[in-house]
Amino acid sequence: MSSSTGPASGLPVRMPRPRQPGRHRRPEPVAAPEGAPALVLAVPGAPSTTTRSLAEEVVSIARSELPGLDARIGYVDGEEDATVTSFPEFPSLQSVLAHASAERAARVERARAAGAEVAEPDGPVAVVVPLLAGPDSALMRRIRQAVVESRAAAELTDVLGPHPLLAEALHVRLSEAGLARADRARLFTVATAADGIVLATVGGEEAVQAAGITGMLLAARLAVPVMAAALDQEGSIAAIAEQLRGSGSAQLALAPYLIGPELDPGLLDVAAKDAGCSVAEPLGPYPAIGKLALSKYTTTLGITPQQPSGTPVH
Repeated sequence: MSSSTGPASGLPVRMPRPRQPGRHRRPEPVAAPEGAPALVLAVPGAPSTTTRSLAEEVVSIARSELPGLDARIGYVDGEEDATVTSFPEFPSLQSVLAHASAERAARVERARAAGAEVAEPDGPVAVVVPLLAGPDSALMRRIRQAVVESRAAAELTDVLGPHPLLAEALHVRLSEAGLARADRARLFTVATAADGIVLATVGGEEAVQAAGITGMLLAARLAVPVMAAALDQEGSIAAIAEQLRGSGSAQLALAPYLIGPELDPGLLDVAAKDAGCSVAEPLGPYPAIGKLALSKYTTTLGITPQQPSGTPVH
């Protein structure tokens, strides 16, 4: 069984990369300061073993980038019951934050009982990072409410996108589905490559506008038109597909601008069928997701490890 602090026994864990020899070696990542707040990944959607595995992979990536990072997982729709010594299989975000707060208070009390002079902690006990590529006001309200109700001194960051790394991730998922060339520079042709991309998101008009920014970056990578549409607005995907066809695109692909847990089962396939599009996989635990989650954490705390940047897809 999994805990709020890491994967269950037997699951693979990403370890920090070994330092490379030579003058051109990459700089070593900065380690998390001792006693630094926890990174708590707020996972939307119905908890399941699939979403847990995805979230554990994301925090594993973050830990590999920042050794010593205390990374935990809290589910927006998780289980509330938790004690100091026992946690449910899918702990709620509120429970995880309350537990982190209780742990810090206990550490202070132990130190004082041992005769140490310890001041009251004045920083956050945790930094909450939503596992969302784009804005979703309804989900963000629920996450914010959980933070408030936990009574923990926690900071809530913005969502992960838009960002060039998400355009890279979308490119990879499309190429994996045979819907885009893996590397335009090599002139590798794919017979089924799409000549128009519908970027699917959830969260209404605000999410569509934010996805459009990443869509422009994706369009520059693929040299094909990319337009965003909302999965949770009836007819939006089909309407954008028709608009692309009207402008000359004949072979369309649906690219989910979604990590996965926030997606209602079956919604993507129905939209793809209605719009007559082939469909790629959601972003999932692509390495960029873990790096962006860590970037939100370190920016909030003023820690400066290597910053994530977009890289070519090969």
